Amino acid sequence: MTSPVRKTPGRTLGEPITITGPRGDWSRVRADLDRHGCAVLHARVDDWRPEKAGGPRLRALLGRDWQRFLELTHPDVRTRFASSRILLKFAAAAVLDVSPPTVEIGYAGSGRPYLRGYDGVHISLSHTDELLLVGLATGGVIGVDAERNDRRLYGPGLGRHMCTPHEVEEIEALPPDRRDPALVRLWTLKEAYSKAIGLGMQFRFTDFGFRSDDSDDRPTELLRPDGTPGTTGEWTFGTYGIDDRFTVSVAVGDAGFGSTAEVAAGTALDGSIMDALSEALGSDEDGGGGGDDWW
Repeated sequence: MTSPVRKTPGRTLGEPITITGPRGDWSRVRADLDRHGCAVLHARVDDWRPEKAGGPRLRALLGRDWQRFLELTHPDVRTRFASSRILLKFAAAAVLDVSPPTVEIGYAGSGRPYLRGYDGVHISLSHTDELLLVGLATGGVIGVDAERNDRRLYGPGLGRHMCTPHEVEEIEALPPDRRDPALVRLWTLKEAYSKAIGLGMQFRFTDFGFRSDDSDDRPTELLRPDGTPGTTGEWTFGTYGIDDRFTVSVAVGDAGFGSTAEVAAGTALDGSIMDALSEALGSDEDGGGGGDDWW
């Protein structure tokens, strides 16, 4: 179950889509991209555990992330890392109409992921505990973040590490039982926005903010440290509750050119190149668009 979304007036946002495995309803992802120019999907780690793919298939699916996967020593960290990348590749494959192993994920200097060889779809990734979260957008950038609802963030030093002066005032004015939920929402919004602009934790959270109290129907907007508006409508923000356990936030920034009408990789890459990639990865059978041949 998801809770009502708080969003800005510009681009619309659809509800997060539950994907239960490779046979999930990928048509909803494509439909949200067509309608909103963005799509957000979530899944459970257990539905995307890497051991389901097997060694050779897992290596083909992870591609350039294979070495990084091998270097991770903690079992849970390795599983979340691999599961999140596999989910992202299946989601991108469903949108680009290609086989998941042909999707290659690259990383910018800040760690922000992108699709190698195709910049028509922007991506974002987050995971916490058993929750996996993927965001895709056309015609602009996207950032997503998820945290547990029960995370404790209230305490000394809010104004030094996390909140603007305006946010601190609003948080202190809230009843004690609402402070941590409000801070979890603020944290996920700030993480999502930072990921969308490609700076991650390099952008100090005390330099920008949001309204701490979302109890009314006013849209979520980016604010300056003093609480005045920080954008003119080019950003859309949404916050959702998932499974009564997680808070998820989304930030989408418009590039000003509208969403991309056609995102299939065949429109951007020569067909012979895609065939060669599929053959090299051992996926020359029909395995595109989110199928489960690799499981």
